[in-house]
Amino acid sequence: MAWFILISLILIGVVLLITEIIFVPGTTLIGILGLVFSGVGVYYGFVAFGNESGWIILSLTLLINFALLIYGFRSGIWTKFALKESITSRSFDDRLLGLEIGQQGKAVSDIKPFGKVEFGENIYEVKSDSGFIRVGTMVFISKLEDNKIIVKS
Repeated sequence: MAWFILISLILIGVVLLITEIIFVPGTTLIGILGLVFSGVGVYYGFVAFGNESGWIILSLTLLINFALLIYGFRSGIWTKFALKESITSRSFDDRLLGLEIGQQGKAVSDIKPFGKVEFGENIYEVKSDSGFIRVGTMVFISKLEDNKIIVKS
């Protein structure tokens, strides 16, 4: 029974450490728990089997942890979990297509300083350059910058 407890504690520690490294790097909680389980297993080895066996258990535990870590790096298992693609698209890239400075539209909501204006058949969120603008007022585009539409009445 003592060997079962010892092996269980050390294996749980190793599994938690590997989980920390592979699946949830940076959280440290799982890694600390893995170290605690491994440490408790080694301590249990010292208590249950004496100093000589305890040092052997400590050496084997360290050897197993380092061997699994080195094997993980060399085997390329990390590449299976690594993100290989990146998102290159941006939101609202073509939002301002078809709009130009001086174009007229009609406010479909109060603009104070943000609101909605209808240009043609499309409704856009805009910012007022001249303060409050009531619904139904005709406005025109004064600036188009950084995906923002600035209007004046």
